[in-house]
Amino acid sequence: QVQFVESGGSLVQPGGSLRISCVASGGLSSIWTVAWYRQVPGKERELVAFEANTGTRYYADSVKGRFAISRDNMKNSLTLQMNSLKPDDTAIYYCNEYPRARDWGQGTQVTVSS
Repeated sequence: QVQFVESGGSLVQPGGSLRISCVASGGLSSIWTVAWYRQVPGKERELVAFEANTGTRYYADSVKGRFAISRDNMKNSLTLQMNSLKPDDTAIYYCNEYPRARDWGQGTQVTVSS
């Protein structure tokens, strides 16, 4: 059974950069498409980006050109490099399988504010 543990979130100023990480215990290589999602309290969780085992990547329009997803199956890890951050990027970020999510981890809080 795969469990996801996210880390690396923090407070960052608008225009800044941050890199968040996720470790998938139980193995990442068994998951064909792995994704980053985010959620703001009171709103639905939304898809941010995904990467398939083929290397195919997808980005939501709101983050395209600013965020970069990367997976390392050997290390069972997934990262999200976030640049040119905006206050609207403030959310709890989660990693999980796409499109059918497994159990959710605790997530990692990213706050973009001056």
